Amino acid sequence: MASKKFLELQDFTDEELANELKETQVQYSKMKFDHTLKGLENPLALRSVRRDVARMKTEARRRELAQMEDAKESRSKIRARRSRQK
Repeated sequence: MASKKFLELQDFTDEELANELKETQVQYSKMKFDHTLKGLENPLALRSVRRDVARMKTEARRRELAQMEDAKESRSKIRARRSRQK
């Protein structure tokens, strides 16, 4: 079953997804730094933020591959037409 966060990410635009990913990565690096210096109240929060980053990267890559697949299909149609013309 898909997590709620994953379902929310599917509704984001590409630009919103990129911004959210950037903000979350900054938040994660700050949390790691704070945890190293003075410790966090809940160290498991690092895990959840790290997993959120992974979810966002996965969604961005899925969209990138979908766009590449669309371009590949249109290119295949052009190649098919060219081969018929010869």
